Amino acid sequence: MAGGESAPQAGQHRLPPSGPSARHAQWRWATPQAQLVLASGNLAGILRFYRRVHGLNQTALGELLGYDKTYISALELEKRALDDVASRRRVCEALRLPPHVLGVTDPTDTDHRAMLQFGESTVRLAEIARQSGHASEAVFELWPLVARLEARIDDGHTERDVLHLLTRARAGLGVALGNVLPEERLATAAHWTAKSLQIAEYFEDPRTTSYVLRMHGNELRKANLRGAAVQRLCRAAAIAPDATARAAALPLLARAAGALGNGELFDRVMRETDALLDRVDHTSLFNPFSLHEIRLRGLVSTGRTEAAMRLVERSLVPTTVVAPQWRVIELVTVAHVQLLAGDRNGAAQSLDTATREAVTQRLPHQLQRIMRTAGTRLPTQRSTAGRNLDRIRREMAA
Repeated sequence: MAGGESAPQAGQHRLPPSGPSARHAQWRWATPQAQLVLASGNLAGILRFYRRVHGLNQTALGELLGYDKTYISALELEKRALDDVASRRRVCEALRLPPHVLGVTDPTDTDHRAMLQFGESTVRLAEIARQSGHASEAVFELWPLVARLEARIDDGHTERDVLHLLTRARAGLGVALGNVLPEERLATAAHWTAKSLQIAEYFEDPRTTSYVLRMHGNELRKANLRGAAVQRLCRAAAIAPDATARAAALPLLARAAGALGNGELFDRVMRETDALLDRVDHTSLFNPFSLHEIRLRGLVSTGRTEAAMRLVERSLVPTTVVAPQWRVIELVTVAHVQLLAGDRNGAAQSLDTATREAVTQRLPHQLQRIMRTAGTRLPTQRSTAGRNLDRIRREMAA
């Protein structure tokens, strides 16, 4: 079937849509092919499309709509028409279509449009909050939106704009959770980005899919599923539609490759990333400061400690586009290298600053990194980070 849709298997979708598998099939209304059919407002074409993707014959569709086979055939051949609003509304309800597709003004349309406008603003503002070091606020904003969108889909409303918004909202929620959850709960963040990927795969939009893949891949890395993370991020880079989208994926791929200990892939990705620095606008992730930290950590992870020691001496000053949490991430990595070089005083100072910032920004995962880095060599720093981590856990439990 065109557009990558698979033909229904024998016996599949023979009953009116209900339950999770049917909602899954309803996503086909959001494919580009379906959008062309719906945009026409032509009932005959809509009925034929519905029967094709659900594997229904005219008799089965007639049973669903309350008409006999002869009447369905006449509608599909445009020999008959549904002129009354009640009949058109009933067809929309049965096929899970927005009523306006068949010219029916639905009293919920205004609420629907308002929800979409509100949702778009919520997703944008949540991303700004997260990048500004307020990931908790982003979670509080996104969770109700995701719940509301999922409830709408559960009710059978699977408009393309709803699915697009839900894709971004789920991904944003997962990434925000990845900032505020401790390591033992990071799988929850990956769960939400995975749910976003489930929908994104249905759209023939490389930009959206690449975005969700890189968000999901990064959360997998943080959950220590490194091989899966590299696989997702390689694909995100491969399907990126332009240099800007590829530049957004490469730093995350470099981090995952370093964590996996794949020095060859790490070096290759870092070379390409460096080459793009003068060609692509810098962002909170794609900038010299963030890439400096990624290079430091990758060198250590791939067994090149001496190179990392030399590099740490050339520490960069953060630019205005760097997200606040990157300063914490960089300080912990620098402290690790300082300890490897035997500079305990420098490492202690770096971890003290990192702890204060991690507490301010409520970053439990970074406090755990601080504790691991301090180890037995810096017990004071480890103890301080541990106390603050326990306090954040208690607040989360409450």
